[in-house]
Amino acid sequence: MRRVLVTGGAGFIGSNFVRMALTGALPGLEPDELVVLDKLTYAGNRANLAPVSDDDRLRLVIGDVCDPELVARETAGTDLVVHFAAESHVDRSIAGSADFVTTNVVGTQVLLQAAVAARVERVVHVSTDEVYGSVGEGAAAEDHPLLPNSPYAASKASSDLLARAFHRTHGLSVSTTRCSNNYGPYQFPEKVIPLFVTNLIEGRTVPLYGDGLHVRDWLHVDDHCRGIALVANGGRDGEVYNIGGGTELSNRDLTDRLLAATGRDSSAVRRVTDRLGHDRRYCVDITRISDELGYRPQVGFDDGLAATVDWYRTRRDWWEPLRTGVSGAA
Repeated sequence: MRRVLVTGGAGFIGSNFVRMALTGALPGLEPDELVVLDKLTYAGNRANLAPVSDDDRLRLVIGDVCDPELVARETAGTDLVVHFAAESHVDRSIAGSADFVTTNVVGTQVLLQAAVAARVERVVHVSTDEVYGSVGEGAAAEDHPLLPNSPYAASKASSDLLARAFHRTHGLSVSTTRCSNNYGPYQFPEKVIPLFVTNLIEGRTVPLYGDGLHVRDWLHVDDHCRGIALVANGGRDGEVYNIGGGTELSNRDLTDRLLAATGRDSSAVRRVTDRLGHDRRYCVDITRISDELGYRPQVGFDDGLAATVDWYRTRRDWWEPLRTGVSGAA
């Protein structure tokens, strides 16, 4: 059908997208060739692509999205680019933001410039609900002001504005997606669900920030990838599409569910000082993608969480080598 380039395709969400695309789980997106461009940093992992590594359509290119020559070479002849490549952990961005600005802002600029030069037919830029900042009431629609509060969120907001500018200035066919908190298998164990699950099944404690009442909307990674495919196939040029899961939980409620799923009790929870600039609540309005493209979350949170816990319980071979140096894993 077409050549697809997936940046960051060995990371959590990107690799899930690749596996789904190559196994026919994303209708309307069946590539003849799929190129993964990934730097294979700490969160990029060849093992994430193992289930499809024998597919002749897959080619892994190890390299940096900030490398103009490499990116120009890999975008040439490409029909669709799906841009996942990003530094994404808020705590790491607080400790040091330089890598976030470089990868998320400069890397996006390099990719968009190459897409213009190569006359790429379609680009989907994958972003986050964190660009809206804390949403006290209701849900943030796509025209909500961008009010990022962490260096990570600020770098993603900057990349979103670059995508808009390349559409308006160069006519590039690019759409941006903004997702809520993802969960599922193959997620690097510094993020809250895999960190808590792996700690709990090993008999360790888990760190709960502040009062634990920060609220997030949870989205299974499969639903996120289905939403991205809908935008790739039918989204309007220059538009933003929110992708949410429809399950709002406080961090305390989420922790209670994970304790129950792993047979642990509240003695496993240790309270830690709240994160700097910690947003109280995220929530996105998914009316646009639902009305225009027919998006509906398909994975119920209870079922999705149970399957995710089971995956980490049975895949110690995947996550145990990754835990060295992970904050909160003690």
